[in-house]
Amino acid sequence: MTALLIRHGEWVVVCDGAKALVLENAGDIRTPNLKTVQVFEQEDLATHLIGTDAPGRTFNSVGSARSAVEQTDWHDQAERAFLTQLAQHLEEALSSGRAKSLIIVAPPRALGMIRPAYSHAVKGAVRAEVDKDLVKMPVHEIAKRLTGA
Repeated sequence: MTALLIRHGEWVVVCDGAKALVLENAGDIRTPNLKTVQVFEQEDLATHLIGTDAPGRTFNSVGSARSAVEQTDWHDQAERAFLTQLAQHLEEALSSGRAKSLIIVAPPRALGMIRPAYSHAVKGAVRAEVDKDLVKMPVHEIAKRLTGA
């Protein structure tokens, strides 16, 4: 990966489907200094605690045969809801002037889930997207990985 230049005051949002770190560069392009602005976490519940119903069944239009309906992926829905809320938070930060531009760092799956939730303002503010899973790393390590320093 080529080194990423992070501008002063720019927000770096490092997330996956259950955790998000919102970081701000308090340094400059040459010597970035990422500071934590906010941390969002979603509790990782067991499937039996999220969805308790058994998969549904349908009747065929002809005859008396029945078919099972595919089980709902509750973790997938929880991840989508978490990332949608994160996108809404970013929208609020942009409209209030707390953030001006964004760099989104997430694994490909999470990027695919959060992109549809971007508002027009968020789309315009995203300067770069990095498809890496760095959310479990310490902030100084995240800065190293992104800038190549």
